Amino acid sequence: MKSGHLLQPLPPAGPDEALDTLLARGGVRIERIVSFGQSSPEDFWYDQSEDEFVVLLSGSATLRFDDGRDVALLPGIWVDIPAHCRHRVEATDEGEPTVWLAVFWPVEVQVST
Repeated sequence: MKSGHLLQPLPPAGPDEALDTLLARGGVRIERIVSFGQSSPEDFWYDQSEDEFVVLLSGSATLRFDDGRDVALLPGIWVDIPAHCRHRVEATDEGEPTVWLAVFWPVEVQVST
């Protein structure tokens, strides 16, 4: 059995986001991502082959989708992103760490809602 704290300790701010894989099992991957004002490069879009569920734990962020939608994230707000739904990180909080919890799973796995 493993355990930990999602908000402590946080890595120091740096030029890149910090990514920690907390669990990878049976095609499911759970990651903690810590951003310090980073955003996706211009003209870059995530186009993942996996479904993704993401919830913001601290800070703030904006996700942009290629259909023109922007989703503003604050702590507690979550988004279910289907596979191949093109999106990008438009902005993250520059004044405090933005902590994300992201869960990825293959399209074949059914998830109850």
